[in-house]
Amino acid sequence: MAALLIPRRSRGMRTRLGCLSHKSDSYNDFTAILPDKPNRALKRLSTEEATRWADSFDVLLSHKYGLAAFRAFLKTEFSEENLEFWLACEDFKKTRSAAKLASKAQRIFDEFIDVQAPREVNIDFQTRELTRRNVQEPSLSCFDQAQGKVHSLMEKDSYPRFLRSKIYTDLLSQTQRRLS
Repeated sequence: MAALLIPRRSRGMRTRLGCLSHKSDSYNDFTAILPDKPNRALKRLSTEEATRWADSFDVLLSHKYGLAAFRAFLKTEFSEENLEFWLACEDFKKTRSAAKLASKAQRIFDEFIDVQAPREVNIDFQTRELTRRNVQEPSLSCFDQAQGKVHSLMEKDSYPRFLRSKIYTDLLSQTQRRLS
């Protein structure tokens, strides 16, 4: 009986791993990546807006649909935790309640910073330890150094790949086709 279970389990694992290895950075249906009412959103997205995303990483992050397209790209690369951490930090900075500050800080630390965190971001030991100390007495700036490192990593690594990706080039093509 045990001999029969091993091949079946192994086959299932191979199938799951096979799905992961066939990552695609193409999106034929952009409605899946756009927030809100996707068909209307894609119609509203101009070629000029989408082209502006290449001006700077911060322009991309500040645009609702740019952020959605970048998130979709990061998912194809299995690295969306970087963007999710950055967004969590942005949200954290808006916290006005001192009572919520400590619990939010701990949640972000446990989810993204701690060693073996479920969505651990790639930061150096010194930054991780400084953030650990900062979370002990949280302030609105306790994640600034870690957030800066992750921002820099995405800007230097993921962002240029996004601009060359099929997701971005296909999105640009779709906005241009609408004009013709």
